[in-house]
Amino acid sequence: MKRRIAIFGSTGSIGKQAIDVITAHPDLFSLEVISAHTQADALIEQARLHRPEVVIITDESKYTIVKEALADLPLKVYAGEKALTEVAPSDVYDILLAAIVGYAGLHSTLAAVEQGKTIALANKETLVVAGDIVTSMATQKNARLIPVDSEHSAIFQCLVGEDPRSVDKVILTASGGPFLGKKPNFLINVKKDHALQHPNWSMGAKISIDSASLMNKGLEMIEAKWLFGLQNDQIDVLVHPQSIVHSMVEFCDGSVKAQMGLPDMKLPIQYALVYPHRIKNDYKRLLFKNYPSLTFESPDYKTFRNLALAKEAMFTGGNAPCLLNAANEVVVDAFIRNRIGFLEMSDVIEKCIEKITYIEKPNLNDYIESNREAREYASSLIK
Repeated sequence: MKRRIAIFGSTGSIGKQAIDVITAHPDLFSLEVISAHTQADALIEQARLHRPEVVIITDESKYTIVKEALADLPLKVYAGEKALTEVAPSDVYDILLAAIVGYAGLHSTLAAVEQGKTIALANKETLVVAGDIVTSMATQKNARLIPVDSEHSAIFQCLVGEDPRSVDKVILTASGGPFLGKKPNFLINVKKDHALQHPNWSMGAKISIDSASLMNKGLEMIEAKWLFGLQNDQIDVLVHPQSIVHSMVEFCDGSVKAQMGLPDMKLPIQYALVYPHRIKNDYKRLLFKNYPSLTFESPDYKTFRNLALAKEAMFTGGNAPCLLNAANEVVVDAFIRNRIGFLEMSDVIEKCIEKITYIEKPNLNDYIESNREAREYASSLIK
């Protein structure tokens, strides 16, 4: 039977590539739900081309535009954030690709988990903010979380057939981004155009900035903790500029498994959508002769303070990762708008974690309030 796919965040980088995967295999997939926040024109184009059953525009001011543009098609058009949480538990799809960037993806993913859905998780912030709640609910409701991030997909693939108790540690690889090897005297002057120029991956603006600051790797450490049930000291990071080894798992006997491939997000997207199977595709293949040297080095925690702050938040636990994520989303937006310097982002994030009250065992309402407080305080620090 075809797998019916819902994509929350269909007009973003991951969403678009997922639609390419689905379109390439019409015998395996049908696209049933798509959503966007503000990109009404792109959403309309996707809806007319792929004819899903449900279309959601979360920016309610764009609802009339979308509704009228699709009036001649037999599909349902909804608006608002609430629509996501109402559609997420429904029977209209089999797999939800959670590709909304940031905290905004939390509540709809939780709604799907509560219904025992299968979720291809591309939204790392959901687990960064409330990983304990999401994973415990997934266990309780028998929901399946399949990672889409290339690093977590790599770990997931390396663990197939293995006893989780045999894992000593996981090693997340980082390209190092566009500023690999640079020092503060260089970084103090960089602008968004420099930070958006990732050497290996084509990604959206927010993730590109996070990759440049290494915050993305810090968020991935926290995500890995919850996805794979790891202790903090079982998670490590290595800088691997070639982006061929996507991550590794070291086992108790000293063996190390690595998942490798060219940097192409369609591969982990496809794997998540067809798991536990593999299917053929026509993607470019890795030729080892083209990569005679694969190098690895420790990250520069002193220069790239975001990674250090994320690691510290992971060890602190409680609502600290939630505060970290909220402050980071605010400063990244400010950096993109040229309202804050690259290095200043870390200063604001650190102040937010220090200022907002620490909660050791937060509930969902605590996370929601912590997110709000951190955003407000971070915004007040940006002139």
